[in-house]
Order: sequence, then structure tokens, then C-alpha cells
Amino acid sequence: MRTLTFAILTTLALGGAFPVQAADLDYGVLRGPDYEPPAPSIDWNGVYFGGHGGYTSGALGFTTTFQTLVAGNLKSTSAEEVLGASSLLTARSARVGGGSYGAFTGFNYQFDEAVVGLEADYTRFERGGATSDAIKRSATASTGFYETVELKGLASTTIEDYGTIRARGGWAFGSFLPFVTGGLAIGRAQVVDRVEIKSYGYDQTTYRANQALTTGSPAYVNNHGYATFLQKDPAGSTVDSPMVLGRATTKVVGGIALGGGLEYALTQNFILRGEYQYVLFNDFDGHKVNLNTVRGGAAVKF
Repeated sequence: MRTLTFAILTTLALGGAFPVQAADLDYGVLRGPDYEPPAPSIDWNGVYFGGHGGYTSGALGFTTTFQTLVAGNLKSTSAEEVLGASSLLTARSARVGGGSYGAFTGFNYQFDEAVVGLEADYTRFERGGATSDAIKRSATASTGFYETVELKGLASTTIEDYGTIRARGGWAFGSFLPFVTGGLAIGRAQVVDRVEIKSYGYDQTTYRANQALTTGSPAYVNNHGYATFLQKDPAGSTVDSPMVLGRATTKVVGGIALGGGLEYALTQNFILRGEYQYVLFNDFDGHKVNLNTVRGGAAVKF
């Protein structure tokens, strides 16, 4: 009897212990947490500084480079009045391209997803292009003089470097920031313009009259621009050395800058970017320049 009672009490004790142990089990550990905290969003506010590098293509125009030099020095001469010397040389446009590099800095202000700011950059380019032309024209003036002008022209533009200061605006999509930008540009350009001019002529009316003489002495044939003039054979005469006109200077020029791009924030403080920039400079001494640049960059934001 005592054995049976002990067995019953033991069974009841074990049965009461199991519910207590089951209640102590934390099944949440097996299921995992019900809520994952969101990844931190990118804060675009702040000052940043970085470097960039890419490819720049430049279009160089030469509008009145030759005309200005020739017209200013042949004014009221037979070469200009009879032959229109200042309009004879043609200055063709040129293209130049190559690597460019530099640095940029700015600051952003963010409200909601909109991001606005101001940025300044510096770009080193050191590329240039040139145009040249040569021409010879002859005509008989109303005075009877047979006038000839020979012209050779060379013009070149080299963009050393330039900088811009621009406003920026963009819309943040998490770690991505597409943006547009626009502002002012200023650059340094080396300008070379050179023209060689030979202008000469002789009194063709008198020369032909001399050729027709059968008696008497020939008259003196007036001439200009010759080092030696052969009265009986003007074609064999030698012409004076050319008059050389030119200038070589460094110009500081202004213009506008437009562009757009995409930035990607690797972290809160490290940003990558791809960008397109267009710069158009004002005309300077008959020279025109516009630049198209595609580049990448990286910056640290503080």
C-alpha cells in the first residue's frame, strides 16, 4: 500500500513540473524579432570638397581675327580700296580635345528631399587649336596701276584653365542625388594672331605704252612695294619683305556654365559623382570658345 501511494505522489509531482518548464520557454528566440530597424537615410546637408577628372572637347572660332589686323593697317591703301584685302583671308573654326582635371568645393542645404547649394570648381585644360590661310589677289585699279596683295594668316587659341561658380539644385532618392547646375565661368586663354602682308603694284598703263613705242625713250614706270623693279620686265622684279602684323597675349575671359549630373553617397561622408558641364565664353578679340566636359569625381562631406 505504501508503495502504491509513493508511486502516485511521484507521478503528480512530475506532471506539475512539466507545465512550469514549458511556461519558461521563450519561443520568441526561435521565431526571431518581429521588427527590423530601418537603415539610416543619407543627410545631404554640409560642406564638401573633392577632385574631378574627365574629357573636355573645345570648339574654337575665329571670327574677325584676320580682318581686324589687316583692315587696321591697310586703311586707305590701294590693297584695301581696290582688292578688299581685309576680307580675303578665311579663318576656319577648329576643334580640340583632351583630358582635364581639377577640384571642387561647395555646400548643400536639404529640406525634405529637395537639396540646394552653391559650388565652385577649378579645371586645368591646357589645350589649344589654330587656323591658317594664305591668298594672293591682283587687279587693275582705275588709276591704271596693276595692284597685287599677298596675305598669310595664322590665329590660335589655347585655354589654360578656368573656374566656375554655380548654384545647384537636386532631389534626393536615398543615396542618389540627381542635380542640375548653372552659373558663371572665368578662364585664361593664350591668344596669338599673325598676318604677313605683301602689297605691291606698278603703273601698267605706262608700262604698256612703253611696250608699244617704236621711237623715243620710254617713260619711267611708277611702282610701289618692290625691292627692285625691272622697267622692261615687271614680272621679274623682286618684292619687299612682308609686313608682319601680330599680337600674342593672355586674356582673362568670362562666360556662363551649365550642367547636370548624379551623385551617389557611399557613406554619410563619402560621395561619388558623374557630371556633364558646358561652358561658353564671351568673344574676345575675334576669338570664340565653348567647352563640353564629361567627368567623374569624388568628395568628402563634413
